[in-house]
Amino acid sequence: MTTTLADGTSVRPTAHSGRRSPLRWAAVAVPSAAALVHTVLTRGLTGDLHYVLAALRTGRAAGYSPSEVFTHRPFFYRWFVALLDRLAFFGDTAVREAVMNAAGVLLAAAAAYALYTALLRRTTVREAALTAGATGLVLALAPRNDFLQPEWTAVVLTVFGAAAALGPRRPWPAALLAALPLGLAVMMKYSTAATAAIGVLLVYAVDRGRAVRITLVGIPAALALFGMSVLAGTREWQWTEDMPQINQSALSRTGVHPHFILDRTVDFLADRAVTSPVLLLAPGALLLVLTRVRGRLRRTELLVIAALIGLAAQAVVVVQGNWFLYHGAQMPVVAAVVWGVAVGGARKSPPWCFGAVSLLYGVLPVLYAQLPGRFQRPWEVWAAGLIALLAAAVDVVLEKRLRNRSAVLVALSGVVLLAASIWPGSPHLVLHGKVTVTGAGYLEQQRRTADQVDRIAAELPPGAPVLYLAFGETAYDLDHPAQCRYPIATFLQRTRYLPDVAELTSFKENADCVDHDPAPYAVLERPWFQPGHVDPDLWRRVTAVYDCPTGSPGERLVLCVRR
Repeated sequence: MTTTLADGTSVRPTAHSGRRSPLRWAAVAVPSAAALVHTVLTRGLTGDLHYVLAALRTGRAAGYSPSEVFTHRPFFYRWFVALLDRLAFFGDTAVREAVMNAAGVLLAAAAAYALYTALLRRTTVREAALTAGATGLVLALAPRNDFLQPEWTAVVLTVFGAAAALGPRRPWPAALLAALPLGLAVMMKYSTAATAAIGVLLVYAVDRGRAVRITLVGIPAALALFGMSVLAGTREWQWTEDMPQINQSALSRTGVHPHFILDRTVDFLADRAVTSPVLLLAPGALLLVLTRVRGRLRRTELLVIAALIGLAAQAVVVVQGNWFLYHGAQMPVVAAVVWGVAVGGARKSPPWCFGAVSLLYGVLPVLYAQLPGRFQRPWEVWAAGLIALLAAAVDVVLEKRLRNRSAVLVALSGVVLLAASIWPGSPHLVLHGKVTVTGAGYLEQQRRTADQVDRIAAELPPGAPVLYLAFGETAYDLDHPAQCRYPIATFLQRTRYLPDVAELTSFKENADCVDHDPAPYAVLERPWFQPGHVDPDLWRRVTAVYDCPTGSPGERLVLCVRR
């Protein structure tokens, strides 16, 4: 009997291996289900999803399909969100967002089940259940910032791909089956190619031959999918070229500065761990796994794979240059996989000290958010990771002395750990170690925005088309149809940072929305659009078509009327 990562071989477990009373595991299943229901009903969606949904909905009302409308996201991701949106066709905003949350949770559960069935051929029931269960829970209970984002969706597809690669008995059919989800993972945002690579590396840790096969098949599959998107999307190649140009922080604009990248990475990983504390357990979990591996060469190989996975996970963040937390959505999933292997693969006794720290860190985000700002520092978060590593080391020493094989209590601590981000007091945004807003605070901000939009809506005739010189959150709440394929004026707004954006083809098309068959109304969000800083010729075109009131001090939104 071996665990998944014990050595270069694997065996099929006997029917009784790893099995325990179903009543014991109900102690894990019931809290998990309760956390999932709470999450579906209360998480809502983040502003980035509101942006995409607003562009798709207002563009659809103008007669544009997801293939034709600009949402600042690639072709296949646009269609993914559009399909989810079609499922949520009834009820008010809260109901529709709950339906989309439920759909995402079911998608995560399906990926976890696929992984479970694939692992059953290679390891014990307990290890397969804990590894797949941790993977599914960390996806389903993901922070609001991560959930349904391109990075999150790419991870779900990568889990499906890994399951497809490991499940079938014959390796070449498995590679062909895995190529589609892994190729789609790349298509979610292109930078998510690193996420698909992580999936291949994890497969390599289990079966080298299958990893090579899916690489040989997966790369052509991804290229073919990209070709399909270019052919099916009316401006896909143009947007693929232009989108990086409107990101002032992209490496293509800033260049590579190793010292800055290293410093920012240290802070980013701490910020990410505050919102997803399972990351703090990753080094300790890796230690527990490696101590069970036979052979120095195999341990070295797994360490190299772990280092490559870490580099790939951070590469998704560094290449985009914005250092947004959701760009690291793949990190807690990788950590959860290793956590599941570490706990589920325990031979004599579960890692009790490691489990106790997991339980404690499940409440860490809420407690951390309550600390005074002077105590919210990255080095304190890194120290918490060191404590988890030391707890794992203690378990390594004690493992030979203990004989209790039940992992139920440690698994329950994992549920608490993975649910850490869903509570109202958990951090929503963290920057340089400082919690800038909690989940409850973010939802309150969304309500205030909706109240301001209601004031504008009261001044508009029902169903009147609108030119949105405003962020997607405003368009989402207002939900009046746009009148062109660029419902949100992203290219126009970016000229406040980057004057050369005005030379892009997409900017010129977006600017034509202002005075070529203009909408009868425009909504201007001054803090976002900033008329005094955008391209001067553009603003002259806006004022030539629309009469925009000055607005009272502190008023974010004003309604402009066509002259």
